[in-house]
Amino acid sequence: MGVGKRILIVVAATILGLATASIATAAASPSASGTGPAWTSLMHGDPESTDSTAYRGPGRTGHLAASSTPGGVCAATFVGSDGYPVSLCTAYVAGSPPQFATPVVTLFHPRTARVLARLPLTKGQLLGGVYGFLDDHDRVVVADGSGRILRVGHHRTTAGWELRVDAATDISKHLDGDGVTGLAPDHLGRTWFATTGGVVGTVAQNGRIGTARLPGSEQLGNGLTVHRTGVSVLSTHALYEMRADADGVPRTVWRRTYDRGIARKPGQLTWGSGTTPTYFGPGGDGWVGIVDSAAVPNLIVYRSDDGSRVCRMRAFAAPNQGTENSPMAWGRSLVIPSTYGFQYPPMAVSGPSVPAAAPFRGGMTRIDVSDGRCRRVWETTTDRMATLPRLSRADGLIHGLAYGPYAPGPQQLGPVNYAAIDFATGRRVVTRRVATAPLDEPLQLTGMIAPDGALWQGTATRMLKIAP
Repeated sequence: MGVGKRILIVVAATILGLATASIATAAASPSASGTGPAWTSLMHGDPESTDSTAYRGPGRTGHLAASSTPGGVCAATFVGSDGYPVSLCTAYVAGSPPQFATPVVTLFHPRTARVLARLPLTKGQLLGGVYGFLDDHDRVVVADGSGRILRVGHHRTTAGWELRVDAATDISKHLDGDGVTGLAPDHLGRTWFATTGGVVGTVAQNGRIGTARLPGSEQLGNGLTVHRTGVSVLSTHALYEMRADADGVPRTVWRRTYDRGIARKPGQLTWGSGTTPTYFGPGGDGWVGIVDSAAVPNLIVYRSDDGSRVCRMRAFAAPNQGTENSPMAWGRSLVIPSTYGFQYPPMAVSGPSVPAAAPFRGGMTRIDVSDGRCRRVWETTTDRMATLPRLSRADGLIHGLAYGPYAPGPQQLGPVNYAAIDFATGRRVVTRRVATAPLDEPLQLTGMIAPDGALWQGTATRMLKIAP
């Protein structure tokens, strides 16, 4: 087994996952209560999981400005009000068999990308060290393997920078021995959490905890999405709209099952939808959209208040498609990247796929939504996005790392490009080589665009700063 292939396997513990709008408009998203700077404090950009930002990306002059080797895979990166990037990473230890180390909070220098400080956390479930957010004190809020929700601050000392746990809430007795896979703040200052086995709960600012359990064998493999009056939870079987009363106990407002197909698809992590739900549309959160996992996957859009269906259509015009990534949203538009056939490391996936393998051909489509109708605006099958991309409302471009066009042979080897796609037309407008796979395999990880236009993007072995 070559070094590159071994690295691809040992990083499995961090993989996640992803209108007619005016290109010139960069509307601000309301921040959830107690979170840090808008657009850079949440993995999916904002509480509604639009995977968008009001900041311009690297664009036509984007290039690799700096990089470092943090000793692990950084699946989520945030940028605080002081400009310092901080990531949730998972360290890896090569061996036979490969061993996973603990999740590590990592602080980077904003100019050089050099690692300034690291804080290992207690090892737990796969996604516990992936989903998190920044609070209004620039502290990373994350769940560790001991059943605690931590607030990790970075502090300058006489000896340099230091990361330490500033506060912790023990929720272990509410988890039934399970691990936290989703973590998100709401607009009332509560922190919502969800476990792989289907426990959904809230932690109030006064420490009060309320929990509920989803029915049957439903499991959770994606994050939670928040809007002004509720939270969207997507299980392996159904989409839930949930709210919590004064006691903090989550209650189901409505539930809609979806077609999960006959088995896990190649290029998805679990048997079921791979999308984190996305709020968008009227008022910014009047609709919620997901992509199911049917044999021919569908985009389904519901009204967030009552769960009535707005529209449903084939998610991709091209055959043999599917997605593990959250749809990007702007106004009444959704942009859906395809991950069908992407080769995730074996230990990251749950159960066999049908078919057992497929080519990663890539693709991306934009669908605009009006009451009762979905309409495809464009679709491209030439862009093999290898990260969960970020849509900029400031420059009208979709930013991420991509492979070149599909060709027979090893699918995830060779040049890795910084790519920018025009939201209006779907045309690739920037292609610039910044790395080489498999050492810099992008792993469908999520990047973050900082206020200065730099894209901070983790790969299998490095943290890349791609800047204008």
